[in-house]
Amino acid sequence: MKEELLNHRTEGPVSAPPLLLGPSLGTSYALWDKVAPELSVTHRVVRWDLPGHGGSAPGLIGPGATVADIAGLVLALADALGIERFAYAGVSLGGAVGLHLAAHHPERVSSLAVICSSAHFNGSKPWEERAALVRREGLAGLAESANARWFTPGFTVPELVADHRDADPAAYAACCDALAAFDLRDRLASVTAPTLLVAGREDPATPPAHLREIADAVPGAALVEIPGASHLAPAQCPQAVLAALRAHFGGGAGRGMEVRREVLGDAHVDRAQARQTPFTARFQDFISRYAWGEIWTDPTLTRRERSMITLTVLVAHGHYDELAMHVRAARRGGLTPEEIGAVLLQTAVYCGVPAANSAFAVAQRVLEEDDS
Repeated sequence: MKEELLNHRTEGPVSAPPLLLGPSLGTSYALWDKVAPELSVTHRVVRWDLPGHGGSAPGLIGPGATVADIAGLVLALADALGIERFAYAGVSLGGAVGLHLAAHHPERVSSLAVICSSAHFNGSKPWEERAALVRREGLAGLAESANARWFTPGFTVPELVADHRDADPAAYAACCDALAAFDLRDRLASVTAPTLLVAGREDPATPPAHLREIADAVPGAALVEIPGASHLAPAQCPQAVLAALRAHFGGGAGRGMEVRREVLGDAHVDRAQARQTPFTARFQDFISRYAWGEIWTDPTLTRRERSMITLTVLVAHGHYDELAMHVRAARRGGLTPEEIGAVLLQTAVYCGVPAANSAFAVAQRVLEEDDS
């Protein structure tokens, strides 16, 4: 009989370095919705659901479960996907799983990020009491208070609250058992993977002091605190978390994606990312790594100069849809309408009057849209 695996979602090129993303108690892999697509430009991202959460079967764990049990399920998933060694990032309980993996299976973890988590979760009693409550009354009451535990006042992600409400009570209680028994403080010094700790400055569940304790014990670890973030930082402050993870995990497209957003704007890049499919993922990775990560970051030419060159080449080849996009990018980069017009006039001499005529029509439309 085939072993049942944790429900999961994979994104990014199969040939890219693998990166596993772990969720917090009460959420699904949707916790990573605003971060995973960007990370998948440089990595083969695998995000997974806890037992009884999202699409994972509740029977994967039972009463008295431990973080080691959940870590074993993660390793079974990695094995099934043919992933021997991986980078790992996890939130809260997902972060505890990462710490366990790094301490007990160092040969599997190439790099680690622990987000809004701890090496211990304030003793066993609160979790034993929560487990008993959930086994007795279900999750409706806890779901009502999820916003206060997860986010700063006035912020919410309804989908994650719904995930909390829909989780299987028995599996949720078993995860509470795992948190009750978890204490890795005596093993932190043995962690050898490059480690990043990310704390939410407004996190009441695992405040920055918990992350600082890990950072002080793990050799060479770094700590980042995110202002305004509570317990589910990837959902509340995704860009700050993304920047920290990119810097830690590296990847040639990391800086490229930043430049791509700076030049083309968030709206355009978000649309491109939303349209990405497994078929186009490697091409998107190529664009971010090479065009934006190497060429546009080369300091030999300024971005203004690169915009002028790009406009000229697009006119020469008749790529007018791309031309409209780069007229907008040129304006974002500081080129005036007069300078854009001068570039297009230059193309009339060297690319031909018909090409320049079409280019002026495209640019005119874009500039009028910007002024409206």
